[in-house]
Amino acid sequence: MPNHFADHEDRTLPPKRPVLGVNVSQTNYDEVVDLVLAAAQSHQSMVVSLFAAHAVVTSSRDPELLAKVNNFEIVAPDGQPVRWALNQLHGSALEDRVYGPELMLRSCAAAAQLGVGIYLYGGSPQVATDLPVKLQELFPGLEVVGSESPPYRALTAQEHADFDTRVRESGAAIVFIGLGCPKQDEFAHTHRDRIPAVQVCVGAAFDFHAGTKEMAPSWMQDRGLEWAFRLGKEPKRLWRRYLVTNTQFAVGVARQRLTQRSAPDRFIAR
Repeated sequence: MPNHFADHEDRTLPPKRPVLGVNVSQTNYDEVVDLVLAAAQSHQSMVVSLFAAHAVVTSSRDPELLAKVNNFEIVAPDGQPVRWALNQLHGSALEDRVYGPELMLRSCAAAAQLGVGIYLYGGSPQVATDLPVKLQELFPGLEVVGSESPPYRALTAQEHADFDTRVRESGAAIVFIGLGCPKQDEFAHTHRDRIPAVQVCVGAAFDFHAGTKEMAPSWMQDRGLEWAFRLGKEPKRLWRRYLVTNTQFAVGVARQRLTQRSAPDRFIAR
């Protein structure tokens, strides 16, 4: 069984604060990258997931999933609304979110400098072929020791075990997972105690960096409007995610804020 990064007394993980029951890490890019690379260099197990409003709402409505993600070492605020919620509810004073695609690039840059091997799991077969090339063009010397596109169905127990074997034999220290929420979180939880590597759940980052999907312009990202850009690109697939869950998120945060005013001591994650 791999050693967990958080099991070491000299490691300090960022504090977590509850947002709709999800314990979200009060953190930033530099801290997450430093922790990921520190764990990776010693091949310790750790899970980092990046949560937008949709992921918060999805997890808050599924007790089993919620218990899993609240056991991850880091659940960073991927979306601006999640960052705003941390600041409003808990006075976190975060100046920026931790956006999955950006975190992936920063982690790859550090991995290339330190000689840390990465493994890519997710996306279409074309993405699995193109993404390693794109990343190595951006970061010469980056060791991509594995890249695969999973089948569009639930894996068998043997397939899960075979994945563990491939990762261990590859020597990967960081496994980027691009399956989307909640699939990537379920997958990371399944393998958390089985591979000596950091798993980083980055959602649509695979498609963005492989060039198969367009990323929202920075001005829309900064204003929390990335959802509108993506909805315009894929309305049939994403309308429910954004129009329904974004509303549920806003209502839930407002309710939590009212509740905290009457019982503030209940809202500190330990």
